[in-house]
Amino acid sequence: PYTEKIAVIGAGPAGMSCAYYLAVKGYPVTVFEKEQMLGGMLTMGIPSFRLDKAVVNAEIEVLRELGVEFKTGVEVGKDVTLPQLREQGYKAFYLGIGASKGAPVGCPGDDLPGVFTGIDFLRAVNLGEKPALGNSVAVIGGGNVAIDVARSAVRLGAEKVTVVYRRSRDEMPAADDEITEAEEEGVRFLFLAAPVEISGNSKVGELKLERMELGEPDARGRRKPVGTGKFETIKVSAV
Repeated sequence: PYTEKIAVIGAGPAGMSCAYYLAVKGYPVTVFEKEQMLGGMLTMGIPSFRLDKAVVNAEIEVLRELGVEFKTGVEVGKDVTLPQLREQGYKAFYLGIGASKGAPVGCPGDDLPGVFTGIDFLRAVNLGEKPALGNSVAVIGGGNVAIDVARSAVRLGAEKVTVVYRRSRDEMPAADDEITEAEEEGVRFLFLAAPVEISGNSKVGELKLERMELGEPDARGRRKPVGTGKFETIKVSAV
């Protein structure tokens, strides 16, 4: 075995893969993770109904058996610096910190209580929290994350969950089977609609939408949504 210690920053899929192959080659590896839970987006971004956490935990145990050491609750750059790790004998570093920052809706009112980014919402759910959603939830977007959020909201007890997407179903990037399963679970879809404003007194109450139509294809071949100047407002308790 090699003696040069290697630090892997981030316990998501990239960091875990790196740690595995280094351990197999015989290097002593330590994985630093700022969260208390290992697995990154596998455990905190993907709902349990799509990926059984026992499967991820079994893979993590394989790494432990290979001698990989894990240090959770340690944010490199804040709790410990790279120079300090060098002083501790680490000779090489792999940065796999990911890009798990959610994107805001981007319209007035998206900072109101009751508005969540998809990633923050899924992280909270996977950590065992229960965000206050109320009965009527609007999910903005048409990707797999949006579908995961919608299906999670149903499981949290929301009576009416609507996915709002600015293009048609044919242009949705989400997997067809995911969309079908969401429909079977009661999720509704509102196509060719884009958020204009989120309003409410102390929290979310209404979502104003502009109806869209499809124009010319963009650089990726998908037809661009174009505003029609027609608006509608729906009652919501969370977005």
